[in-house]
Amino acid sequence: MKVCCPSLILFTIVAAFVGEGASFAQVTKDGSGPLTPPPKFEVKRIPAEPHPGPPPIPQEEIIKRFSASEDVMQKLYETYTFAQTIRVEELGDPGGKFTVSGQVYTKPDGAHWFRVTKEAESDLKSIHLSLEDVRTITSIPLFVLTTKEVGHYDFKYAGQDKLDDINTYVFQVTPKELSRSRRYFKGVIWVDDRDLVIVKSYGQFVSEIPGSGTKLPFSIFETFRENFQDKYWLPTYIRSDDFISGGPEGDVHLHLVIRDSDLKLQEPPGVAAPEPPKLGSPKSN
Repeated sequence: MKVCCPSLILFTIVAAFVGEGASFAQVTKDGSGPLTPPPKFEVKRIPAEPHPGPPPIPQEEIIKRFSASEDVMQKLYETYTFAQTIRVEELGDPGGKFTVSGQVYTKPDGAHWFRVTKEAESDLKSIHLSLEDVRTITSIPLFVLTTKEVGHYDFKYAGQDKLDDINTYVFQVTPKELSRSRRYFKGVIWVDDRDLVIVKSYGQFVSEIPGSGTKLPFSIFETFRENFQDKYWLPTYIRSDDFISGGPEGDVHLHLVIRDSDLKLQEPPGVAAPEPPKLGSPKSN
């Protein structure tokens, strides 16, 4: 599938998913997970200048609509706990894999808390990941463009794209200014052209402070959302790819997947979540 715009490239995004792929599968009514395995698709490119012209709907109206949906989505998302699996793979030969599973809770301040439920297993060859690194991965900010947040960003319409059977408007998102106190998103969003909700984002979190990202090799994240209760699009699938040096044959290609499933309502405020176990080293296969 191709973006319906000129061919100069601002971002090149190749997202060919194999196996568990993207997350546009509909979620069951009880929130127990996708009805079918996520489909495969590719997003090839997002063009830059010349500008494709204005969207069919005024840009201000699109932003107003999706930010209002983000307000609702964020509140809903914070009422749920869900299972989360984190997998890091070394692609290529000999390769290796790190996998850990846990339960995610939302604290009263909105921060997410990851409680390990299954001991980490690893046979990685080129890097070592600890459960403390897992905590860092789970601290990746949840990117939401609520009515409170949109004022911090500039939006540039980049054309239309089709993700599976969803027609979308594509926008480049850039922070108006950087900060020393927080990180902002810089990248691209895909907005469903029917319901005007965000269904995908691709980009990185930036700050005025050099080196303020994670200490892990991953910096650019592609986030897919699942349709939940036939109304809301919740971010449940994140992937990232990067390279590190140190492999026997040069750079090592690392692939990260964070998959959420089994969404359930959290206990009411005042009911304490179980204490997490003490951190330890991952078990080798």
